[in-house]
Amino acid sequence: TKNNFSMEIKHQDLSYQVYKQMKAMILAKEFQPGEKLKQEQIANMFGVSRMPLHKAFQMLENEMLVENLPRRGFYVTKIDNAQLIDAFECREALEGVAARRAATTISDEDISYLKSLFKPFVGKKKMDIKKYIEADQEFHNAILKLSGNTVLRRFEILSNITLRTYRGGLIRQPENTLPEHLGIIDALAKADGEFAEKLIREHSKKTCKVLREILLTKTDF
Repeated sequence: TKNNFSMEIKHQDLSYQVYKQMKAMILAKEFQPGEKLKQEQIANMFGVSRMPLHKAFQMLENEMLVENLPRRGFYVTKIDNAQLIDAFECREALEGVAARRAATTISDEDISYLKSLFKPFVGKKKMDIKKYIEADQEFHNAILKLSGNTVLRRFEILSNITLRTYRGGLIRQPENTLPEHLGIIDALAKADGEFAEKLIREHSKKTCKVLREILLTKTDF
């Protein structure tokens, strides 16, 4: 029984590692929207068996990154730009509240952590897009956690709203969004809640504007 339990833990750990790597690859569009995920090929890629891979797929399915089509298998979920706009509009409002609240309670340690997320990218001409997306996502999740608002922190739909905004990959390039992230951190460090809220809302609005322009030309990401 102990051996079986140990194997289960090992499989869970493997599943989580595969899930994390596949999630990063999907968000960086290394797996394209609508692409079939060939289980045998992916199992060989990660050096895992079907069992942990299937669990990883289920975790990705829970986050709406992949879908399981009956008798056809797993596919990367297609991106709907209209839904992306809806998600960004929700994120703009919720993160605005979170940033304003966070500015009143944030510690020096928290500010250092937020800065550390983007430190590897400051002054760099070439950036690792997968790593930047991960830093970007962690930054926005951290703002919600640092708000101290218990409803925001426990509101499960938030994680899906935030995650959905990353389904288009990088809609704007790091050279545009990096200064915006650093500006938000600076406003938080100065305990300027109103300015932090204004900046984080503008950050989402700029991306929404790009998405609306794409919708007008009917070009998908």
